[in-house]
Amino acid sequence: MLKSSFKKYQQTFKLPVLTSRGVMKVKNGYYLFLSDGKQTGVGECSFIEGLSIDDLSPYENMLQEVCNYCATGDKSQMPDLEHFPSIRFGYETALLDLSQGGKMVLFEGDFTKGAKQIPINGLVWMGKRDFMLRQIGEKLEAGFRCIKIKVGAINFEEEIMLLDFIRSKFPSDLIEIRLDANGSFNQKDVFKKLERLAHFDIHSIEQPVKQGQIKLMQEVCKNSPILIALDEELIGIADSEMKDLLCEINPSYIILKPSLLGGFERCNHWIELAKEQNIGWWATSALESNIGLNAIAQWVFGYNNPLAQGLGTGGLYTKNVASPLFIENGCLGYNPTKVWGKLEL
Repeated sequence: MLKSSFKKYQQTFKLPVLTSRGVMKVKNGYYLFLSDGKQTGVGECSFIEGLSIDDLSPYENMLQEVCNYCATGDKSQMPDLEHFPSIRFGYETALLDLSQGGKMVLFEGDFTKGAKQIPINGLVWMGKRDFMLRQIGEKLEAGFRCIKIKVGAINFEEEIMLLDFIRSKFPSDLIEIRLDANGSFNQKDVFKKLERLAHFDIHSIEQPVKQGQIKLMQEVCKNSPILIALDEELIGIADSEMKDLLCEINPSYIILKPSLLGGFERCNHWIELAKEQNIGWWATSALESNIGLNAIAQWVFGYNNPLAQGLGTGGLYTKNVASPLFIENGCLGYNPTKVWGKLEL
């Protein structure tokens, strides 16, 4: 039996961020606390409204059911979290943290010892041309060798001009460019746009068309001049459907967001299936605070994946939880001499 509680949080972006789903000014979520009376484990239940499949109307009721289960330890009372992947992630990571002593070190290794770092991509948010150019300049100055640019929210011709500018200054052997369309292309324009984007030596593009269009995505993956990565396509897919989805679409990469996919156990399964089909993968955070970001970083480090991971979101907020995480020369690191900021139960 465990004592448990949860607390709602709201993170404010330093600058409103523009995605293909609109403008975001704040990010909501919950922290889940599990205690055995001696130590306390913390997990983050992080969702993105309009993207996560979590049913938000009974969300706190479901969190309370998890707490009720923890109080009894009766497995028959464990609620079904199939439609609450962010709670599954928060509960899983809180348990991991508790089992390791409640010190935010869920997977001890060279990363948490400060001996090695994780290469990450620099994220460039959508916006006006000058804004995006400024972000790109900042990422390059900060030592990033892989940048991820979100496309689809501004005029396509302006995006082409941006990419042309980048490549005129930085060839592909200096800077790797990944694109994320967030499903903004459609059946009529997807191949024309991919053909034009291919001129800029693009590493890959995430989710060019909206999820759920299996036949179209299959055709895109087969005929695209740019390697395709699935992102939103994986959200809400049941365990029994995962293998069939990958076999049918056959992408080059899959993008794993543990908060949106239901935690590490499910992501481990995605990785196993991807390896069977020679599909590459990398993980990205889904706008978690440093609590969730820390858990994902420690988990992904254990795979020794050489690809740049999408874990550079820790500096997006005005007041994030103080943590040992830091970004240096395009890598995410962990300083074990730094202490975590306190979270009130």
